[in-house]
Amino acid sequence: MKLTFIGAGKMGEALARGIIASGQLTAGDITLADLNGEQLRKLAAELGVATTTDNTMAVKSADVVILAVKPNLVPLICTELSSILPNGIAVLSIAAGVKLQAIATALARPDLLLARAMPNTPCLVGAGAAGLSFAEKVPTATRTLLHKLLSCSAVVEEVPESLLDAVTGLSGSGPAYIAIIIEALADGGVLMGLPRATAQRLAAQTVYGTAKLQLETGMHPAELKDAVSSPGGTTIAALATLEENGLRNALIQAVKAATLRSKELGG
Repeated sequence: MKLTFIGAGKMGEALARGIIASGQLTAGDITLADLNGEQLRKLAAELGVATTTDNTMAVKSADVVILAVKPNLVPLICTELSSILPNGIAVLSIAAGVKLQAIATALARPDLLLARAMPNTPCLVGAGAAGLSFAEKVPTATRTLLHKLLSCSAVVEEVPESLLDAVTGLSGSGPAYIAIIIEALADGGVLMGLPRATAQRLAAQTVYGTAKLQLETGMHPAELKDAVSSPGGTTIAALATLEENGLRNALIQAVKAATLRSKELGG
């Protein structure tokens, strides 16, 4: 199977690296197209993939094309590639906010199998989260294939396209929320006397370890919280302060705000 990425930025690179590392495809099966010659040279040297600055050449023998470009470029690229794409191939867009209908209109190719995904930046270290949506006519085999390709770098949840904005608000933008939490926890440690580097490592590992514990045990977050909270102890005193200062509601409202903004950007 031949896979082409249109766009070799951070997310395109992350997905390509994950696919190769997993053994799902070899470097020889992958082509990356981009206008950034320096980035292409780096990836060709590090990964062994084929690279090109010519989008039309990149897709001619592709079985799957992943659009990993900025949202404003999607209509232009779809129009450029419309007459070149092989019959019946899968086209997966990871451009935020660009709806399947807009992609279908720009491509004007009813034979193509269209899908959208919203991965997040932890894909760069093989620990991403992604929402995945399909056009109605996409067959099971293609759905399974695209799910496997994304799963090389992320935990993948298939959702209706109408919920991809919520995925954007939660996991797409979520790494920024977690980064602020890590930074704030580290600041608290520094306030109480810990060296900055030590506080930051402890904060990051605490977030990572708690997430890993929840994912591997399947425990409800409330159970994890209660397991740490002794009657009259330090944790319950801290939790009372968090509730008083509205941490829970602040995070809920952050997801809501990002979701609504994603809807606005998508028209």
